[in-house]
Amino acid sequence: MPSVSRIAVAALSSLLLLTACGTSGTGAGTTAAGGGAAPASAGAASPTVLTINTSPEQNRVRADKDAAIADKVPAAIRAKGELLVGTSTFQPPLSFVADDNTTPIGVEEDIASLVADVLGLKLRLEATSWENLFLSVRSGKYAAGFSNITVTEERKDIYDFATYRLDQLAWEVPKDSPITSITKPADIAGLTVSVGSGTNQEKILLDWDKQNQAAGLKPIQVQYYQQAADTYLALKSGRIQAYFGPNPTSAYHAAVSGDTKIVGTFSGAGPDRQGLIAAMTQKGNGLAEPIRDALNVVIKNGKYAEVLKRWGLDNEAVPESLLNPPGLPREK
Repeated sequence: MPSVSRIAVAALSSLLLLTACGTSGTGAGTTAAGGGAAPASAGAASPTVLTINTSPEQNRVRADKDAAIADKVPAAIRAKGELLVGTSTFQPPLSFVADDNTTPIGVEEDIASLVADVLGLKLRLEATSWENLFLSVRSGKYAAGFSNITVTEERKDIYDFATYRLDQLAWEVPKDSPITSITKPADIAGLTVSVGSGTNQEKILLDWDKQNQAAGLKPIQVQYYQQAADTYLALKSGRIQAYFGPNPTSAYHAAVSGDTKIVGTFSGAGPDRQGLIAAMTQKGNGLAEPIRDALNVVIKNGKYAEVLKRWGLDNEAVPESLLNPPGLPREK
């Protein structure tokens, strides 16, 4: 078991660029992280500081095998005795590499581990690019993908899904910002905001700006950055006033850096529906159903809640796993 030392949030400024880019921290194999963002449509919440183990020896929350569910696993996968899961190690606390710069760790890996336990399979993780993840699941190379994948109607044409987290976005501002809550379009009128190009949050942001301008409010100024580290440097220096991005990474960054705060969250699917994150499998191969059943077992017995709490994502919990639910609508 790795030695664990508690690191004060205030001492972690030097870790900012590393964690923002999805690379591992250094030192004692731990880092401080917070207890998630404020509830949807709420103002800022004081994060609870957690100690995150960033060593390769994760000592993950484990679950017992459920024989009845394990018997539903496709015969070819049962014969191999392993669940090969693809993930894209891009940012903590979702999926990133441990201090050895090799081992994939994060909430995605922990949930995949619970599923493998219930299915009676040995988990094997393989880090890959976002594009290759989809290709490899579609071809059957990977049994499943666990990588903060949102259910969409287009993706359901090609893949099956078993849901396990809410798809939440977050508004992140400097810790000393006078902004205390962002819940509606008028709250961002006149602000300089950063957002990822081509993302769901960009669509939401630009829609809010259109609503504001139609109402006679000041337009926003949008800044785009290729790297998370550049975004956070701009936020810290005052070049931007707010960042609109994925809740998990923003909540984690706010707690690790101590430089920012979360002042509101919003569904990644927009105002009319709640987006959902899911395990992705090859269409029609029969694996998504036992994964869903396994997830519902760990949701019911509390192991799932332990994992989310470990990574500070309690506010993204779902009451049950769903098989191929309605996803983000098709592009018009």
